[in-house]
Amino acid sequence: MKNLDETLTMLKELTDARGIPGDESEPREVMKKYIEPYADEVYCDNLGSLVAKKKGSKNGPSIMLAGHLDEVGFMITRIDDKGFLRFQTVGGWWGQVLLAQRVTIKTKNGDVVGVIGSKPPHILSPEARKKPVPIKDMYIDIGASDKENALEIGVRPGDSVIPYFEFTVMSNPKMLLAKAFDNRIGCAIVAETMKHLKKIKHPNTVYGVGTVQEEVGLRGAKTTANMIKPDIAFAIDTGIPGDTPGVTDRDALSKLGEGPQIIIYDAKTISHKGLRDFVLETAEKNNIPYQIDTTPGGGTDAGNIHITHDGVPAISITMATRYLHTHASMIHRDDYDHTVRLMVELVKGLDEKTVQQIIQS
Repeated sequence: MKNLDETLTMLKELTDARGIPGDESEPREVMKKYIEPYADEVYCDNLGSLVAKKKGSKNGPSIMLAGHLDEVGFMITRIDDKGFLRFQTVGGWWGQVLLAQRVTIKTKNGDVVGVIGSKPPHILSPEARKKPVPIKDMYIDIGASDKENALEIGVRPGDSVIPYFEFTVMSNPKMLLAKAFDNRIGCAIVAETMKHLKKIKHPNTVYGVGTVQEEVGLRGAKTTANMIKPDIAFAIDTGIPGDTPGVTDRDALSKLGEGPQIIIYDAKTISHKGLRDFVLETAEKNNIPYQIDTTPGGGTDAGNIHITHDGVPAISITMATRYLHTHASMIHRDDYDHTVRLMVELVKGLDEKTVQQIIQS
């Protein structure tokens, strides 16, 4: 792909990396590559979450910026006698987006290409065509002749299965299409925020974090927050837009291109009032566009971060992303740039006095 700037190159490398929950080594190495130059030290917790620590000009508050490394995918559970692979979803999927989609199986012998099988319409009754296929009845076809051949190829139960899609800058260059924007976009924003902060004087100790296993229970957020013990935390993730056919403002309010989403409520977190007010005031003071939204059917790493140690004021700042939890999702470049700018201004605006005001509000 030609003419990619530094940000697009980072987004391509992050989204092309394969990393379902429990197997995040590839995206972790990419994130480390881009964040390490702007940190004093980089290390991992025992589950594999990445932490990049950067001290400010004073011994000020600890600020956690968290994106999650994992993407939704699948795991091989068994191989049948004919060589077809049965699988388990890892993360949330809607069955209607799966049939006939290409996947990559990570095996001990290297990558194996597969496709989730589907019946041709010619042999389906009119009634069957109207019914969704249960995920439990689906299988992956790798072209194996039988079980023995599949084992020879290298496939084993427990192998990770990753959706296949190539990062694409669309005809409208503001629009970007890729797998795993949920949540490699958060990891990219964390890295780019750290890059900008290196040139700016502030008193805070900033922890740029890529958490693991968010899609299966916000697990890495819990271990990293317990290790870091932040004073303030921001979970940077993807959110649902309401700007496509069939989605109404009762489902989602936000639109692509109109700024980061400030999530005031989701299934895991009621955003901290003092921190929420600080975020909104910072955005308005710096003329950064933003959108206020709720996500009652989902949650982010903030859900586990805010209930660690003594309690952590936390909030989710997300980017509207079309077609979440599918092979291909879409974002707007302006939203990315505005979110990075907002995160930089938030860290700049924090100090010990401001954090105490936030906690006491």
